[in-house]
Amino acid sequence: MPDKRKSGPDLDSIDDEAIERARINSETSKIAWTELQRFFAQGHAIYVAPDLDLVDVAWEISRDSKKQLEAWMADAIVGQVSDAQAKDWSEANALMWCVVVRPWILVQPMLADSPD
Repeated sequence: MPDKRKSGPDLDSIDDEAIERARINSETSKIAWTELQRFFAQGHAIYVAPDLDLVDVAWEISRDSKKQLEAWMADAIVGQVSDAQAKDWSEANALMWCVVVRPWILVQPMLADSPD
């Protein structure tokens, strides 16, 4: 019997992506920078600029999207947390959005006027 499905994008892969993005989203949390400092000290904290979608960045890292990651890093909107950032966040008792993409901990400063 012939396959009557329409040609086009693989619906299973689209569903898999949506499921993975939903999983990543469900694993984000709001946390004080002080709780994350040990990951910074271990070199595992990755900065994500506030104007990026944390889930999008986590998704791209999880699929090892080298080209996209290099572009973000070149624009300094994704990268290792710097000593200056860590110091500023510690002094400000900053709240962060966070998600784990092993071995990395992605951290994104919460903007003062952002909704909870």
